[in-house]
Amino acid sequence: MGTLTGKTAWVTGAGGGVGEAAARALAASGAHVVLSGRRQAELDRVAAAITQAGGAAEAQSLDVVDADATQKICDDVMARRGRIDIFMANAGINVPNRAVNAITAADFARVVDINLNGVMNGVLAVLPQMRARGAGTLILTSSWAGRHPSRLTGPAYTASKHAVVALSHSINQDEGVNGIRCTALMPGEVATPIMQQRPKPPSEEDMARMLQAEDIGAMVRYIAEAPPHVCINEVLISPTWNRSFTGVAEMGGMKL
Repeated sequence: MGTLTGKTAWVTGAGGGVGEAAARALAASGAHVVLSGRRQAELDRVAAAITQAGGAAEAQSLDVVDADATQKICDDVMARRGRIDIFMANAGINVPNRAVNAITAADFARVVDINLNGVMNGVLAVLPQMRARGAGTLILTSSWAGRHPSRLTGPAYTASKHAVVALSHSINQDEGVNGIRCTALMPGEVATPIMQQRPKPPSEEDMARMLQAEDIGAMVRYIAEAPPHVCINEVLISPTWNRSFTGVAEMGGMKL
């Protein structure tokens, strides 16, 4: 029996990387975890791993840009379980051609649609039942780029992740009186598959020095397990070997 036993957690972008690690950590604390993402096979894999480890999980595919589909999953979970205590909006993307002089209008819109509008679609779906109970935990995955602009991540990703931080604070301003708390989670470089979408993917050696997905999973569990009267407004977390400080991160062939 863990701290989160009896609670229901919903994680988007749960088919790998940070979302998978967060789902595993929440399940290890006793939560029943609903896994959402666009890749059903990967969701099924994560759900099976959680179940095999003694946890409880289910997989429901979702494109977070689709507000109606997001609401439908929320309604389904509510009908069967009666509550969603924890919602982690983790789905996000970037594009390889991300610099100001390379990104297209279509790619810019796509990044913002998933990284920002997709977050809000989930928030709007779960908030009414949280208000009704007077309790709820929201965890919105932003990024180090949500606090520190970087040419490495590009304008669409940077702008969308800054917006997620602002959104998180706005939620706390409006919903704290309703017992709802929201955390803007801002990790630096995490060794996940999204790294391979960079113009110049990092080496295996560099990946080993980054944050690992399990590090963020542990942080998500910590946030979710905090007493109801505690709101962790922001978590800014980076590898000890932080390339933003050392200046060795590269975009294309150019050092930053």
